[in-house]
Amino acid sequence: MKIGLSTQKAFTLIELMVVVVIVAIFAAIAIPSYQQYVRRASAAQAQQEIQRIASELERWKSRNFNYLGFSTIPDPSILPVNATGSSIRYRITVRDGENTTRTLTNNAAAGQSWVIRAEGTDTNNFNFLMTSMGTRCKNKTLANITANNITDATCGTTITGREEW
Repeated sequence: MKIGLSTQKAFTLIELMVVVVIVAIFAAIAIPSYQQYVRRASAAQAQQEIQRIASELERWKSRNFNYLGFSTIPDPSILPVNATGSSIRYRITVRDGENTTRTLTNNAAAGQSWVIRAEGTDTNNFNFLMTSMGTRCKNKTLANITANNITDATCGTTITGREEW
């Protein structure tokens, strides 16, 4: 006859539920933080790409005395590079400053100024605007970023979410 205490080799339901609750709490904190980190990183990448394009535009003008003929390949530029479908974070377009419906390769473009727009696909992230006149702003609402020409280019007001960058 065996006499002695038996050792427990399994978890109770309560112990498993406590572990599940702890993991759920960690996930509730970690997932939104990670999503915000990804948004900030993609916005920073868009800002960097806009500044790179602006530098290329100024180099182009120093060689050609205007911006005519400048283009990005592809047009619009896509971030991340070579992304397709739902993985696209930003579409960056470069347009003539006199009439933003024209590219700088259009024969009717004036070519003396430019407007760069970065439109985000995530509604919780920023959209950007930069012009050759020095406007650099961002707004989370794409409809607030307007530019028919360089003189009326704006990201709305501070009340509507405009921020400088």
